[in-house]
Amino acid sequence: MSEPPAGRLHLEALRREVASGSIHTLITALPDLYGRLVGKRIHAPFFLDEVVEGGMHVCDYLLACDMEMDPTPGYAYTSWDTGYGDLHAVPDLGTLRRAAWLEGTAIVLCDAHDEETGEPIEVSPRRILSRQLERLREAGYEAQMASELEFYLFRDSYREAHELGYRDLSTTAAYIEDYHVLSGTFAEHVVGAIRRGVDASGVPVEFSKGEWGPGQHEINLRYAPALEMADRHVLYKQAAKEIAADHGHSLTFMAKWDAGLAGSSLHVHTSLWNERGESAFAGESDAFRHVLGGLLTHARELAWFFAPNVNSYKRYQAGSFAPTGVAWSRDNRTSGFRVVGRGDALRVECRIPGADANPYLVYAALLAAALDGLERRLDPGPAFEGNVYDAEGLPQVPRSLRDAIAELEASAFARAAFGDEVVDHLLHFARTEQKAFDASVTDWERSRLFERI
Repeated sequence: MSEPPAGRLHLEALRREVASGSIHTLITALPDLYGRLVGKRIHAPFFLDEVVEGGMHVCDYLLACDMEMDPTPGYAYTSWDTGYGDLHAVPDLGTLRRAAWLEGTAIVLCDAHDEETGEPIEVSPRRILSRQLERLREAGYEAQMASELEFYLFRDSYREAHELGYRDLSTTAAYIEDYHVLSGTFAEHVVGAIRRGVDASGVPVEFSKGEWGPGQHEINLRYAPALEMADRHVLYKQAAKEIAADHGHSLTFMAKWDAGLAGSSLHVHTSLWNERGESAFAGESDAFRHVLGGLLTHARELAWFFAPNVNSYKRYQAGSFAPTGVAWSRDNRTSGFRVVGRGDALRVECRIPGADANPYLVYAALLAAALDGLERRLDPGPAFEGNVYDAEGLPQVPRSLRDAIAELEASAFARAAFGDEVVDHLLHFARTEQKAFDASVTDWERSRLFERI
């Protein structure tokens, strides 16, 4: 058997590593609705004896709880009435790789299956994306995608940040460091460790750079087929946090960490390829234009997929490099959809999502919209030229979670693309987030009202 790419493991290589003692722990995990990895650390011999073929059991509330791990009433999928039973997490051995940033550890991602029937659980994020990829293959295409993720890096550890109530934190730079090599050097002990750690774990890295905020950075990952890229995305986020913590620092992928600073984006690059392995976009083909037409048509009603939290919408501000208008342009960072590259490298960059978004859901939404554009031969109209922030008459990105929920609720297209079960599950998840925020008392309210009201 040939050796796998750097950082990746096939089963026989894993057996050798476990037998030699080089690997003693398997992180066996699946992404939840937030895009977090949830699962277990499994003793490696037990993984090989029992889990690699039989899978593992985890509580099904992992796909029906909130950020605080509270079981959330109202889901059709599972509830107190059903007793919160188990789901069957089946390792996808194609995702098996070293967790090189951790000593003696490998990691594998799982698909969620029903414990009784063995059928895939349709509301699990990895399955939601896989369904759209199945539809795309039926239409004769494969998707290549890439995530560009931004984050803020702090001198404070996670424990220190928690004790400070996540206020008055110290970023690792005091000025905007966009492309600054000098300030990048000052953060290289962490950012460089992230680059090397994830690249050695089968998540190929292109580069890192300072971003448009003090202490803000971006690490770009090499593009890949859509499901593989979503897997790389969540593994990178997990590794970045753990590596920062190991160095006594913290970092955040919040969409808007500070009201006065730039938000953190998730820019997603997408291209389609036909069954002959040729770019379907080259030469700005009809397929390219139809995909753009679908993306523009459905951007508002799918906005929740790109911006799933109350905080997500604080990012959409004019002059901030985060889009406010739904338009397409060529190499224009004020538009929601920016066309870049030439020839086989021609692709669409969606600039609407924030770094807090779940990549499986973002990718699924983009591909569903693209498919509708192809099927209905939707036309995007001419490319917008100029400053989208100043343009009049363009559709606008929703400005609040509540508005995005309303758009998704009214979307017949979303139900046709994803199915009622998935849309109802995601809507309940979104409403739960909104309800939790509506019931909270914020620092803003206290500072404004405590003394002076």
